[in-house]
Amino acid sequence: MTIVQIAPLLTEELFQYIWQHRLFTISHLHTIEGEAVQVLQPGVLNSNDGPDFSNARLRIGDTIWAGNVELHLKTSDWYRHNHQRDPRYKNVVLHVVFEHDLEETTTQGIPCLELQSAIPKMLLHRYAQLKHSGHFVPCGGNVATVERLTWRSWKDRMLVERLERRADMMKEWLNKSRNNWEECCYWAIAHSYGLPVNGDAFLKLAQSLPYTMLVRNKHNLVQLEALLFGQAGMLEGPFSDEYPSELQAEYVFLKRKYHLLSLLPHQWKWLRMRPSSFPSVRLASLAVLLQQGRDLFARLLEMKDLQHFHEVLFVQPEGYWKDHYRFDTPAVIMRRPGIMVTRNVIINSILPLLYLYGREKGLPEYQERALGMMEALPAEENNVMEGWKKVGILAGDAADSQALLHLKQHYCEEKRCLQCAIGCKLLKTGIAL
Repeated sequence: MTIVQIAPLLTEELFQYIWQHRLFTISHLHTIEGEAVQVLQPGVLNSNDGPDFSNARLRIGDTIWAGNVELHLKTSDWYRHNHQRDPRYKNVVLHVVFEHDLEETTTQGIPCLELQSAIPKMLLHRYAQLKHSGHFVPCGGNVATVERLTWRSWKDRMLVERLERRADMMKEWLNKSRNNWEECCYWAIAHSYGLPVNGDAFLKLAQSLPYTMLVRNKHNLVQLEALLFGQAGMLEGPFSDEYPSELQAEYVFLKRKYHLLSLLPHQWKWLRMRPSSFPSVRLASLAVLLQQGRDLFARLLEMKDLQHFHEVLFVQPEGYWKDHYRFDTPAVIMRRPGIMVTRNVIINSILPLLYLYGREKGLPEYQERALGMMEALPAEENNVMEGWKKVGILAGDAADSQALLHLKQHYCEEKRCLQCAIGCKLLKTGIAL
C-alpha cells in the first residue's frame, strides 16, 4: 500500500461526490479482504447526522446488501469520529475509504473498500485547480467550453434561486410590516434606490418613516424632502443655500410632530460613485416617486407590461436638484439619473415582490409574469457582467445577468464547484472510468 499526501487534493465533500456519481473505475473493485464489490446503487446522500449514504445496494462477494454506506478519507477516521460508540453506525454495510491505514481488514466487522487506486488522478488535479484558482471565477478560461444547453438550464435554475432568495428577504419585511404589502413595496423600492452600496441605509430610512406618513404629506414636495433628508441625517447644517435651510426648519417641526429619530450621517457612502448615484440625488428621486400617493403596489399588480412599469417608476429629481448633487454645491455639469435606475428598481424590487406575491397567494401567474419580464429587460451593466464577458460568457437579458450575479456571488466566490452544474461538467469531461 502506497501512502500519498491526500490533503491538498481530496476533501470529504469531493470524496462523497465521487462516490455519489460513481466517478471511479467500477470494475475490479475488492474489499481489503479480497471480496469482489459491485456498486448497484451508491445510495442517497444524507445531509443530516449519521452515515453518509442511505439505501445503497451493493453486491459483496455473492451477497447483495442494502443499507448504509460510510465514507472517510482514512480508515482510522472511523475511530477518530467515535463511530464505534454510535448506534447509528451499526447497520453500515460498507466502509468506503480513500486510504486504508489500519492493519485490520474491516472496521468492527464491516467490510472496507479502498478507492485510492480507482479514482482518476486527473479528476483530483482538476478539483485542486478549481479550489486554488485565482481567476474571476474558479473555472476561468475553461468556462466558455461548456455547451449552451448546460448553461441554459443552469442559468434558469440560478434565476429562480435568486428570485427565491430575494422573495425570502422580502417575506421578512412583509412580516415586519404586519403583512402590509404597500409598506413592503415602499421598503423594497427604497432599498433598490440605494443599491449597490447604500441599500441597507435606504432600507433603515424607509423603515423609520411609515409609508402612510409620507402619503399624508405627498401634496407638498418640500415636506416630503424634509422628512427624507432630515431622517437621513443630512439636514444638520449650517447651510448657505436657502433651500436646505428651508428643509431644515421644516424637518424640525415634523420631527417634533411625529416623534422622529433620525439616522446618523456616517451611514451614507459617497466615495467612488457617479454624482448621479449620490444618496442625496436618489432621495430626491424617491420623493418625486412618493408624490404619486397610496396604493402604489396595488397599481403595479395590475400592470402587465414593462412600459406601464416604466411610466410609473421613471422619475427625475425636481426643483433644487435640477442643478445640484449635494446641498450648497452647484453642479458644473449636471447628469441626471437615467433609465437604468428605473430598470434596477424593477429588477431588484418590483419583480421579486411580484414573485413573492404569487408564491404567498398561490397565484403562479404572478411568478410567471416576473420571470417573463426578466427575460424582456436588457441585461444589467456592472463590473460582474464585465468579468463574465471577459471569460466568454455573455448576458442576453436581465434574466441572464441576474442568474450570473447569483452564480458569481453564491457559488463561484464560495468555491461551491461541486454544487455547480458548470463546475461538475468541467470536472468530469474527458475522464475515462
